[in-house]
Amino acid sequence: MLSTLFHIPLRVGPGGGVPLFGWGVLLAVWALAGGAALLQAAWRHGWREALQALCGPLAVAGAMLFWLLPALDDGQGVPVRGYGVMLLLAAAAGVGLSVVRGRRMGIDADTILALGMEIFLAGIVGARLFFVIEYWRDFFPPGRSLLQAVPAILNIPAGGLVVFGALPTAAVAVWWFAKRRSLPLVVLADCMAPGLLVGLALGRLGCFLNGCCFGSLCELPWAVRFPPDSPPWLDQLNRGLLRSAVDTTGQRLWSLPIHPAQLYAAFDAALLALLAVCFTPLARRDGEVFALVLTLHPISRFLLEMIRIDEPPALGTPFSISQLVSLVLLALAVALWWWLSGQPLRGAPPAPATNSTAKPAVRL
Repeated sequence: MLSTLFHIPLRVGPGGGVPLFGWGVLLAVWALAGGAALLQAAWRHGWREALQALCGPLAVAGAMLFWLLPALDDGQGVPVRGYGVMLLLAAAAGVGLSVVRGRRMGIDADTILALGMEIFLAGIVGARLFFVIEYWRDFFPPGRSLLQAVPAILNIPAGGLVVFGALPTAAVAVWWFAKRRSLPLVVLADCMAPGLLVGLALGRLGCFLNGCCFGSLCELPWAVRFPPDSPPWLDQLNRGLLRSAVDTTGQRLWSLPIHPAQLYAAFDAALLALLAVCFTPLARRDGEVFALVLTLHPISRFLLEMIRIDEPPALGTPFSISQLVSLVLLALAVALWWWLSGQPLRGAPPAPATNSTAKPAVRL
């Protein structure tokens, strides 16, 4: 576990006289880089598409530099969390793979980059909202107002995303993007699906660094222990599994050994990504790669939830909320496969048009 990698100082330069955030150096860099990217996109695709693709991401980045990051100062500077770094690497790796796949499908890199940015932002919003709703008592304890809770809600680099919460908002983002650009939705889904899994694999490594999404007690050789004050340690202390927080010498004890559930999930996502890439040339119809992912990932997630103990049973069932969502996704996968079965095969010639007014041929 390595929750905080290092701290970024609020001011730089001789004597620390130049602010880095707020009205500082990074905001100036953002303005120059954003302006250059906007001009380049406008030259390639026109101002309308450039503004549609970049205005949202640039506005979010500017708000983070001006307001959010300075608000995260913990007295030593702005902490750079391992979870947040892995999240950014996940986005970069996922979009990079999608760019390569997009070129083979006839989709240019600029289109994939714009789509990847929209999926990333929409997915983060959905995943965070799901987490806040699920653990709303932690964000809104007695006496805390909505305004006071905003910094904690927006502190995503510290951890707290539910992958399944990203699905509805990301799906809407892809649908809206495809509609605006007049692109086939199923082709975009096939293109992005393996990249999303690669991003998920790296994101789970961020979970391991953060200590969240932890597993149950384990005596296997690869079991892991987490340090004091980590989520698994606090959970075991609250449940009475740790008889004492310190040993006889006064040193704080680490957690009992548990399943590295985050690493299991990372390996699972990477394996599914490889399978989706290998299945791509074998798919008979557009949309089958995405359908394969939509089928297999909920199954593996349902099984992995059996060794995770960070989510209690939900809605009066013996299943966690993630397991219940997995069952819903499996039902959607069945519906998608049924719909795809009626679609034309790849490379199949279009069906000949029928002419009801044509006279039947006369055979002599």
